[in-house]
Amino acid sequence: MNSSTATASAKKGAKEAGLLATVANNARQYGIVAALLVIVIVFEILTKGVLLKPNSFVSLIQQNAYVIILAIGMVMVIIATHIDLSVGSLVAFIGGVCALLMERQGMNWMLAIGLSLVVGLLVGVWQGFWVAYVGIPGFITTLAGMLIFRGLATVIVGESVPITSNDFRGIARNYLPNILGFWGPFDALTLVVGVLCIAGYAWSQLSKRKRVEKVGLVAEPMNLTILKIVIISVVIAFVTYLLASSGNEDQGGIPIMLVIVALLVVAYNFILTNTVFGRHVYAVGGNRKAAILSGINTKRVDFTLFVHMGLLSAIAAICMLSRLASATAQAGMEFEMDAIASCFIGGTAVTGGIGTIPGAVVGAFVMGIINQGLSIMGVDTAVVKTIKGLVLLLAVAVDIMSKRKKS
Repeated sequence: MNSSTATASAKKGAKEAGLLATVANNARQYGIVAALLVIVIVFEILTKGVLLKPNSFVSLIQQNAYVIILAIGMVMVIIATHIDLSVGSLVAFIGGVCALLMERQGMNWMLAIGLSLVVGLLVGVWQGFWVAYVGIPGFITTLAGMLIFRGLATVIVGESVPITSNDFRGIARNYLPNILGFWGPFDALTLVVGVLCIAGYAWSQLSKRKRVEKVGLVAEPMNLTILKIVIISVVIAFVTYLLASSGNEDQGGIPIMLVIVALLVVAYNFILTNTVFGRHVYAVGGNRKAAILSGINTKRVDFTLFVHMGLLSAIAAICMLSRLASATAQAGMEFEMDAIASCFIGGTAVTGGIGTIPGAVVGAFVMGIINQGLSIMGVDTAVVKTIKGLVLLLAVAVDIMSKRKKS
């Protein structure tokens, strides 16, 4: 064997090893996505095709939007080794405040939303102060918050406060305006947005490779990048088809709720992966003592995290209030459990330092699809909770066992 043949064989072997190493290092993330696809297929068969009907898919988005919004904040909190048990009570409290401002004080619905967001920020400041500057663990602080804000919600809301504003209720019920008309049976705007999403994802993946190579690091194998682009493009195309065929000439297409969720996912994923604050969150979660020695202001990081959590809780409260069209003291019950479960199912480490927002979103969809699929099948609510609990337990067990193997 001459030197050129040996060199070529070595390069080929290194390339294959690089591909296998990349897949092995990201097996957890790829496994979550694969599990989601399997769950979708299973429930599509069990529900005899009802799960993935266009209107059922839109309903899935609308029913789980607030869980995804809460999971966005929760994953950052868990990465930093904290937990927030108060988000469900916050949803009830802030939803009650928003309803009272509109219905009892006669306030414009947009101004009421603005003040509700301010209330969420103030609550985040309150809880962040106790955690970051007083030193009370997040578990205890938010457990107290869960009791406090549930009690306040009961006091201010009473039995219920119905929402009469059609504009406010339209946040959860309406779609983006059909400005491009229909191409056959499909909403044209939805098709255009779908194509742009595919192009944007492909561009982001290829740009990421170039940035990695530019700084002298080893990028993932090109065939793996292409495979990811193809799979995600197929998923986006299918979702686009479902949304584009979900309505008629009066409504249909892209729900406003989906736009809100998508913007939050993109914005917070950028914050977590491309800003100094995001790097500090991972550093604090990975090793708090080392982060302090590196000069990171860990108190400021903790404080900021809970401020973000308060803001996201307010957004979730507004979305849920719009969908239910009525504020009740029992609203948001167990939302904190769904958000936490979504994070752990999505690959967030129990010990902190590891987790992604896309993973939490996938985890939220896993929980949502299980919930909706079993509901379509007429399974009792108690059984649904049992199955969701077992799924969470299994996900954490897989994470712990995979770490033991690596060790």
